[in-house]
Amino acid sequence: MTRTLYLFCSAAPPVFDVAPVIEDAQARGWDVCLGLTPTAAKWLATGLDGLAALTGRPVRSEYRMPGQPDVWPKADAILFAPMTFNSANEWALGLTSKWAVGVVAEGIGKGIPIVAMPCVNAAYARHSALDRSVETLRALGVTVLYGEGGFVPNQPGQGRPAEYPWGLALDAVDRSARPPVDRPPT
Repeated sequence: MTRTLYLFCSAAPPVFDVAPVIEDAQARGWDVCLGLTPTAAKWLATGLDGLAALTGRPVRSEYRMPGQPDVWPKADAILFAPMTFNSANEWALGLTSKWAVGVVAEGIGKGIPIVAMPCVNAAYARHSALDRSVETLRALGVTVLYGEGGFVPNQPGQGRPAEYPWGLALDAVDRSARPPVDRPPT
């Protein structure tokens, strides 16, 4: 029985540690498909082939052209982490010019369990748009791990990417996901 996890990442420092997160998710029984925002894809450009080899699927960051087949299986769950200030606000407002944001916006309507964990510094966190966006996403059924029990912002310039709570995010995905289903091999 295979469960498919779409792991989407924005351009925030924890994205550089995504390979061990993929391995952790795979050890938990997930078939992982990695999607990145365009800037995150640029940040990881030199490692994209290795990440594709690790997942066994192409890493995606852009919409496919009309008529092109979808090369990923359907998602049983989605994790959007790290999710930047920009991605959180775009998603909450329904602005889907970025492929990853479009998929999670549509995922809400499809009833796919979605977990999101921001990665913002305290200066961004003081902006009222972030609280509104988190509230909107939660009201739409997204599990947003932000604040106590999730990601807690640090001061600007004092990032601690090694302390980003990836394990909490994967635990939340495991709790929220549907039971595994039998699927034919792809």
